[in-house]
Amino acid sequence: MEFQGTLFEAPSGIGFDRLERTPLTRGAWVDVHRDWLPDADDVFTRLVGTVPWRAERREMYDRVVDVPRLVHTYLAGDSLPHPVLDDARDALSEHYLPELGEPFRTAGCCYYRDGRDSVAWHGDTIGRGRSEDTMVAIVSLGDPRRLCLRPRGGGDSIAVELGHGDLVVMGGSCQRTWEHAVPKVAHAGPRISVQFRPLNVF
Repeated sequence: MEFQGTLFEAPSGIGFDRLERTPLTRGAWVDVHRDWLPDADDVFTRLVGTVPWRAERREMYDRVVDVPRLVHTYLAGDSLPHPVLDDARDALSEHYLPELGEPFRTAGCCYYRDGRDSVAWHGDTIGRGRSEDTMVAIVSLGDPRRLCLRPRGGGDSIAVELGHGDLVVMGGSCQRTWEHAVPKVAHAGPRISVQFRPLNVF
């Protein structure tokens, strides 16, 4: 299945005028901004063709299994694959500096090739996210997919349908007190997520 690009003109710049925050429990929150990234069609095409995607394998229980998505991480100081992503990282760093206290530095990329690709329930708790409040900002490109969130230890879950060019930011205690996942679906076209993080948050 191929991704169908937008039929509308992309926004001319990056702003936060339509950012909507949803408070969660225990000091966690989620911000969503629809149609946030300019030139989303071009960014998506460039990422599909130029990111050095790799498949990973991971030990699970008593066997080694394929990770159901392709991945690549741009570390601090690495050139990003599209100039709009540099602009996005700078805009996020400036907007969230009063709350985060530091810039976003790394960019992890995940390529969900179809509905069978997914990511299981988890929090980004390797590094400082295990003990400190932090933020993870995700730009979604391609076919819509649901980002599901649930409290650690049980409770009502929520879902955010992420479309082409949308932004979601998980902040406060979200990585420590909540988990998130992108579940498998019966039918979906390709999607890429770009996750901007501060240093030492994975």
